[in-house]
Amino acid sequence: MRLYELFIIAVSLSMDAFAVSICKGLSTKRPRLGQCLACGGWFGGFQALMPFIGWLLGVRFQQMIVSIDHWIAFFLLGLIGFNMVRESRSGQAEELDCSFGPAAMLPLAVATSIDALAVGVTFAFLKVDIVPAVLFIGVTTFVLSAAGVKAGSVFGARYKSRAELAGGLILIGMGVKILAEHTLLA
Repeated sequence: MRLYELFIIAVSLSMDAFAVSICKGLSTKRPRLGQCLACGGWFGGFQALMPFIGWLLGVRFQQMIVSIDHWIAFFLLGLIGFNMVRESRSGQAEELDCSFGPAAMLPLAVATSIDALAVGVTFAFLKVDIVPAVLFIGVTTFVLSAAGVKAGSVFGARYKSRAELAGGLILIGMGVKILAEHTLLA
């Protein structure tokens, strides 16, 4: 996988965490640096951990499904992307409290990184060098989430749905690209 492709995936996966970070910023009128870093740490850490776990699962079962791996990658990325697009269009406002403690952040970090688990499975099929990939995804999410808290306090919820929509469309596009590379070029 090329660096620009990994960057696109990292940014796309970060969009849920970025959107939630914006909401956390809305709930905290003047976020402190520590709050921004805590939010980035929770989301970035889980966005790095989940694809690694997915990769471990994918490597374990790769030999059994190698003939259809491109279809699985297409389906998983498409499903994640479709769900992000659907959520961006739902218009439902997320209610978040202003706490940045573990009780508030752990469920949010897990919820926003579930899609990264499926991407990790895809990485196993594509034989991606996992350590640099998950570090790149984690750092990207950390930066966007930390910035999202501040952006939420400054700009409000106006860009939340656009970020989710863009992330979803990009993941769908990556799934189509993988499928096309394996079916048309094979």
